Amino acid sequence: MSHNNNQHHATHGSYGSYVVGFILSIVLTLVAYVAIVNDWFTGMGALLFVTTLAVLQLFVQLLFFLHMGQERGPRWNFMTFVFAGIVVFIVVIGSIWIMYNLDYNMTHKMTPEQLDQSIIEDEGLGEQGTSDHHHEEQTEHHNH
Repeated sequence: MSHNNNQHHATHGSYGSYVVGFILSIVLTLVAYVAIVNDWFTGMGALLFVTTLAVLQLFVQLLFFLHMGQERGPRWNFMTFVFAGIVVFIVVIGSIWIMYNLDYNMTHKMTPEQLDQSIIEDEGLGEQGTSDHHHEEQTEHHNH
């Protein structure tokens, strides 16, 4: 039983390490907040500064709370973290791609017909789209 208890302490941090991680997290958060509120950086500089602090915050969380570097044997926690990172990356890139396409399609001041024609031309469907539309007009004309 004592062997199991020692193994538990080997994979989990001490009270002191949790306090250090908590204090570092608070400090990094407050530094980012104060930097933005007091305009220490503007534009891209502010973005880079806050992003750097966010990455540091991520490493503090991983080391002090998730104990990424402390487990023995296979690094299942690390592999799970990498997989989760890949999923988040795919979701974020996919969302940006969708928002770009929505912005492209919605910001042009066109009527729905002009937008349809623009999409047909952009996609290279000019001849095929025109012949389908022409066929529909002929069918409607014959039905009347």
